[in-house]
Amino acid sequence: MMIDPDEPPEAQIARQARIIDALVARADREADARPSRFAPFRSAIELQGQVWARTRDLERAASELASLRLDHDRAQANLAEAVSALDGGFALFADGRLELCNELFRMLLPDVAAAIRPGLELSSYLGLIGRSREVVSGHDDAGRTLLARAVHEAGATAPLSVVVELTGDRFFQVGLQHTSPRNAVLLQTDISAIVRQNRSEREALIDRQAHYLDAAVEHLDSGLCTFDREGHVVVWNERFRTLMGLPLTGLGKGTSLAWIMGTLRARGLILEPGVLEAEGWYRELARRGRVRRRLHHATGRVLDLHAHPLPDGGFIVDLADVTPEVRQTQILEARVADRTAELTRANRRLRAQSRAQGRVEEELRRARDAAQAAVSSKTRFLAAASHDLLQPISAAKLLISSLQGKAAGTGMAQGIEHLAQSFTSIEHLLQALLDISRLDSVERALEPAEVDLGALVGAVVRDQMPLAGGRGVRLGMVGCACTVRSDARYLGRSVQNLVVNAIQYTPPGGRVLVGCRRTGQGVRLEVHDTGPGIAAAEQARIFEEFARGAGEGVPGGMGLGLSIVERTCRNLGHDLSLRSVPGRGSCFAIGMEVAAGDRATPPAIAAPEPEPEPEPETDEAAGLIVLLVENDAALQFATVELLEGWGAGILVAADVAGARARVAEIGGPPDIVLADYHLDDGPTGLVAIDAVRAAAGGCVPAILLTGNRGAALEAGAARRGVPVLTKPVDIARLRAEIARHAAAPAVPDDESRNRHRAPPG
Repeated sequence: MMIDPDEPPEAQIARQARIIDALVARADREADARPSRFAPFRSAIELQGQVWARTRDLERAASELASLRLDHDRAQANLAEAVSALDGGFALFADGRLELCNELFRMLLPDVAAAIRPGLELSSYLGLIGRSREVVSGHDDAGRTLLARAVHEAGATAPLSVVVELTGDRFFQVGLQHTSPRNAVLLQTDISAIVRQNRSEREALIDRQAHYLDAAVEHLDSGLCTFDREGHVVVWNERFRTLMGLPLTGLGKGTSLAWIMGTLRARGLILEPGVLEAEGWYRELARRGRVRRRLHHATGRVLDLHAHPLPDGGFIVDLADVTPEVRQTQILEARVADRTAELTRANRRLRAQSRAQGRVEEELRRARDAAQAAVSSKTRFLAAASHDLLQPISAAKLLISSLQGKAAGTGMAQGIEHLAQSFTSIEHLLQALLDISRLDSVERALEPAEVDLGALVGAVVRDQMPLAGGRGVRLGMVGCACTVRSDARYLGRSVQNLVVNAIQYTPPGGRVLVGCRRTGQGVRLEVHDTGPGIAAAEQARIFEEFARGAGEGVPGGMGLGLSIVERTCRNLGHDLSLRSVPGRGSCFAIGMEVAAGDRATPPAIAAPEPEPEPEPETDEAAGLIVLLVENDAALQFATVELLEGWGAGILVAADVAGARARVAEIGGPPDIVLADYHLDDGPTGLVAIDAVRAAAGGCVPAILLTGNRGAALEAGAARRGVPVLTKPVDIARLRAEIARHAAAPAVPDDESRNRHRAPPG
């Protein structure tokens, strides 16, 4: 062998290098001649390299093994030192046999110490614990218990522990811990000091709790006494003895329940002797698990007794003094009885009063029904009689107007003027009373519909322009285009009342302005004036009946106009409001909701103040043929007098047939027809107008005179193109309507119209 393995590595490496160099040189020289001899040499070199590598691996493994053996020996020494230094016993069992232990472990049980040697099986050691004389009697099954658990749970990893009491008041905790399925560690810890301390603390705690319990029992408000299973007293308090009335030396530990009950019977302390039977108590405790009694003591006390069983077979008796509660209950029961009797008497009185009240309410109901019937009857009467009431007034106004024309320039003119003013006041008062009666009726006179508010306000302003001009007041209007849901007639009357009221209270040179203002989804109609204003104290009553403003220059009247406005707005659901500053003027406003189909109102533009309509001249009616259809003789006479005074020719008929006859008599249509709505035998003035037009063969101008109001009547007149004048008729408006219709021919042929014109005079 060329290399000695025992030589140092450096020598081996140097030797190998020289050998390799020589071999390489020889290989170079003989490469061409003998190429086959070089292959074995190369194989030898590779083999030598593998040998060197294996040699180095073996040397490294040997070095590591030596290190491990050193670490193992050191660990064994450290483990032995650590085990010896432990305060308790320690033993390591490998594969179920003792591997090592410390001296404390061996000497825990001196009588079996000789048997504790390496190789001892775990089950054998546990058996030694159970047989040792050092284990206190009563705990000799500790080892067997631990052994049984160790055997049956050999594969478990959960720790097992048991406390073993040894002689000399010593206590050790023996614990078994499996470190692997085949290895276990057994620890023995001395817990004697801990056990002794716990025992001392427990005894002190028991003594302290017993003291607290005695103090608590003694200071209870109720009496307490416990008995053992034989019925002898164990614990009691002084309250129990006092409540029972037992002698001072009679109650003590060991006193029997039978003696207590016998003493109570002998002294007559309990007034219910049947409850003092011990055997009955035992049976009831066994059957129901409790005993409850109410005892009446000879001293007058009332006691509640409760007995309950205890876990050890005895029972506890709780005795409570309920005398105050019982007496309070008796007092309350007596009071309740007295109160019940008093309430019974009061109930009788209330029933009697209720019956009397029922009779009064029934009488009031009858009176109310009678009053409502009277009001309804009054309303129906006024509604039915309105035509008859207005007829004579209308006739009187017509006659007065005729007389005024005839008496002009004479000494009678002033008296006739005063007469006209008086009849005007009567007319206004009667009209107001009729309006209030209709608004207060059960069957409302209101007929809500869509109303063109701008047209309504414009008509009112035009109608009141003469009144404003006569008083020297400027009446203006702010135009608006708005449709609201209301009653056209009564809304118009309300606006008229507000405008007239503003004109009358505004001094000459003042101004009244009427207009509408949008408010979100609604509109507010406002009437402003520059009058004296209304004091705050007066504003609350200004809408009451017969309420009138105070001060100089107050116009005459009954004070019903604003009351009608308030009733109309209340029944229609409109919002009526007033703003007024004394000395500066007032603003009355009616708030309404716009109709569903109303279009947005354009910006309000101040409308020019309308000029008063010119009073028609007398000769405007002169020569006209007027057919008057009127069934009231007085009205016929007054109307004929008035119209003839204006120069018209009059044809009179009392009904529809008479109207046809007058048309036939003149052989053509009249210039204009004045027809009363109510005629004899049922047909109305509208029927008469239709008959005249049918007989004349053309659309003859006509005016309907009526004391009635209603949407149906106005709608029928509007379809025929006939204006409606309400009675009492406004003379100026009648003249204006006649003058306006005089230019409208009944037939297209002007010659035919002239043919039927009456001659002048």
